[in-house]
This record gives sequence, structure tokens and C-alpha cells, in this order.
Amino acid sequence: MDSGIKINPKDFHNNESLGIYIHIPFCQTKCFYCDFNTYTKIEDQIEDYTSSLISEINIWGKILGKSSITSIFFGGGTPSYIDTKFIKIILDSIYENFYVDKKIEVTLETNPNDVIKNKFIDLLNIGINRISMGVQSFDDNLLRILGRRHDSKEAENSYKTLREIGFENISIDLMYGLPYQSIQSWENTLEKSICLDPNHISLYSLQVENGTPLKSKINSGIYEKPDDDKAADMYEKAEKSLINKNFFQYEISNWSKKSFECVHNKIYWENNFYLGVGAGAHSHINNFRFSNIKSPKTYINSLINNKVLSSEIMKINFIESLDSLSLSDEISETMMMGMRLNEGINLIKFKNKFGKTIYEIFNNEIKKLTNLNLIELSETHIKLSSKGRLLGNEVFQEFII
Repeated sequence: MDSGIKINPKDFHNNESLGIYIHIPFCQTKCFYCDFNTYTKIEDQIEDYTSSLISEINIWGKILGKSSITSIFFGGGTPSYIDTKFIKIILDSIYENFYVDKKIEVTLETNPNDVIKNKFIDLLNIGINRISMGVQSFDDNLLRILGRRHDSKEAENSYKTLREIGFENISIDLMYGLPYQSIQSWENTLEKSICLDPNHISLYSLQVENGTPLKSKINSGIYEKPDDDKAADMYEKAEKSLINKNFFQYEISNWSKKSFECVHNKIYWENNFYLGVGAGAHSHINNFRFSNIKSPKTYINSLINNKVLSSEIMKINFIESLDSLSLSDEISETMMMGMRLNEGINLIKFKNKFGKTIYEIFNNEIKKLTNLNLIELSETHIKLSSKGRLLGNEVFQEFII
């Protein structure tokens, strides 16, 4: 059966800069709550997978030309789980195919017990300058419920090791709304995190996803069901604690010290362009959104035979789906993503981009949400209110055209 998606490379040419996301799907163990595109016990594919990443990067280098790259993000999976030599090979390929200022943000996600001093010295030396560490909690009982492979002491020691090595930009991820998580436990985790003095903290409310071991344990009554009201209380406590310690909230789930916002994630929230490479990676370039084949093995095989069919058409086997976005799609996505930012939507930029004011398109919706005290308006911006940040999904639904 013939497979692959046919594209005209000219449709992807653009003069705007891009962020690059590299998906590393390998994990030593899979957390009980995780439904991401990640895999265990396929380490024998790492070398071939890396070669396939290089092939994909080379293909996009030819299609996009010497595009300017504003950020690089290694996500997963657990990028820190694979050998540093593979990370270097991937970075070298990006530098060869694109214009990359050596001062840009280059992030690598890590599990705390992957932080080995010599390995991370090497990562720093090859250009990784930002670490995002999945701490999730400083409560060991909760870490066991989540199926994490580290404990709280390990997380603390790993953070200190990263600082000793010389990493100047460290983010930690925390989770709230967990089964059996008390307000006191959450406050202790926040206090411990703040005392470590990271540059950035991301807070994620637990989403109990279908098909995960955690979902099964909750459904069978082994674990209690998370309490949404308690989770909202935890979020509000975090807001107050972080603001009091000079953290600036710039997005619904993200706080940073001054000038340490995550450059890469802001590309998503500002609905700008990014290229995702690797199994299951998603991209947004011009008016196209597309995603790659999810299975690492199938992805590897798909990079063997990509063809130039004519002077204008290529057949790309590693892309699984490609959608052309309408103007309505772009407007809705700009609203839903941009409203996540604390500053909200810039009214002038919106009009310049779409040729109409927000009020011309969403006048009734804005009136309704203003009356419900879910959004705030100024002369320059529209943004979520404090109440609206707790009910973000309900607000975003109003802006779907």
C-alpha cells in the first residue's frame, strides 16, 4: 500500500523564526499517570532512532532553508535517559541545517535520578543551557503513588548538583490535585521548591487519563478520586506563595524569576511557528499543523524512503497527519493559547495579524465573560481574571469559531 503525505516544499517557506522540539520517547520506567508518547524496554532502538532524527532534520533543513531558530527543546519521554553522544549528534545536525545563535535557550528535560555529575557537565559543554526537572512532589508517598523512580532527597540533591555544575537556568515541575495529597503536603512541597531557588516553576494539575495505571487504580477503588475543589485551593495557595517570593506568573501554569520565562513554551502560547521532529512530534508552520507517526519503530522505517516526486512535490512518509488551518482556526487558536498568558492578547497585534479587532469578531462573547468576571479588559490587552484562570477551559470554549 502506498503511504506518505505529498507536500509542496514552497508551501512551507517562511521568513519567520522557528522553535524546534525534539521528541525523545525513551523512558526507563513509565509513570502511572502518563499517557504521553513514551516507551520502555526499547533501548535497542536508540541509535537507529537518532539516525532517523538526523534524517528528518536534514529533510526539513532542505525544505525550510537556513531558517532562524529561536529555541531548542528536548522533551519526551526522558531525554536525559539516553547517552549524551546522541544529544550532541542531534544538536550538531540542527546547527548544520539552520541558523542558530549560540545564545538561544536550549532545554533538556530530566528525571532527578538521571542527574550524574560528569554526564551533565558534558551536556552543559555541548550547549544545553536550561534544565527542566520533573520533581512533581517532595512527598515520597505521593511519588510512589505516581510511579516516579526518584525520592524527594534525590530530587533535592540532583538540583544542587546541577547548580554546582554551573547550570544557571533550572526549572522544576510540580503536580497538584493528587490522590491523598493534603494541603499541608502541598505547602511543604511549595516551601521546599521555593527554598531551592529555581529560576522557573511549572505547576500542573493532575489529569487522570484513560488507559493509564492510575486511572485503573482510581476506578477500582484502590486509590481515592482526586478532589477538584481541593486542587483549586492548592492552585490559589501556590499563587500567593510564589508571588510573595518574587516569582512572576506569566502563564496559567508557569512562574519564573525576572527574565527567565520559558522562551520555547511562549512560542506555543503566542501561536508562533515551531518544528517538531521525532515520533509523534507536532509542528505548526505557516497555515499547516502536522504530526509525525507515533510508533518509534515505524517512524524509523519511514525515514528510509522519502521521495522527490517532481520538481515541486515531495512524498514525506514520516508525517501521519497534516491539516491546513482556516482563518477561523488561526483566530480561535490565537485566542485560546494567548489567553493562557498573564498579559493576555495584545489588541493591536491581533488586529494587525487578522485585519479585524477582537471586538468585531467576539463582541458578544467578551460581554458575556466580562459580566461573569472571567476576563479583564484594558486599552491594550484582554486577559483572564483571577477567577478566569481557575476556569480557563470554560473561557477558551467561548472563542472557538
